[in-house]
Amino acid sequence: MGGLHDYTVNVIWTGAGSEGTTSYTSYSRDHEVAIEGKPVLLGSADPSFRGDASRYNPEELFVAALSQCHMLWALHMAARAGVVVVGYTDRATGTMRVESAGAGQFIEVTLHPRLTVQGEADEDTIAQIHADAHAHCFIARSVNFPVRTAPLATEVLAPR
Repeated sequence: MGGLHDYTVNVIWTGAGSEGTTSYTSYSRDHEVAIEGKPVLLGSADPSFRGDASRYNPEELFVAALSQCHMLWALHMAARAGVVVVGYTDRATGTMRVESAGAGQFIEVTLHPRLTVQGEADEDTIAQIHADAHAHCFIARSVNFPVRTAPLATEVLAPR
């Protein structure tokens, strides 16, 4: 598990049309995100930046990556703590600030994970699971803005 891990993603612009970038409005922001052996994701810019709202945009995928990373670590930490998670949801939100010159950056992302557990699980243990997941998440550790975790109440199901 340790060591270096490399990732290759191919991004192919499909929006040149007949005019290419002859002007800011002459081209589509449509593109494909292709990873060998996986379904292609149809991408575009956010609609605010002349993109297609029916396609994934980089900002959404960035927030999704933070959410996915936290979930995967939370599941790992739960298994290690002996907590049986049988359901997990998150409604992650991100805020990006765009400056007048057009450059911008994310200023925060908030995760709202909700675990559904089978059997016993006290809130202190659940809080520790989320804290440990946050401390280990590769993506959250790689960004220069706060990634907050605001867990929703844990749903506890009776033991089977």
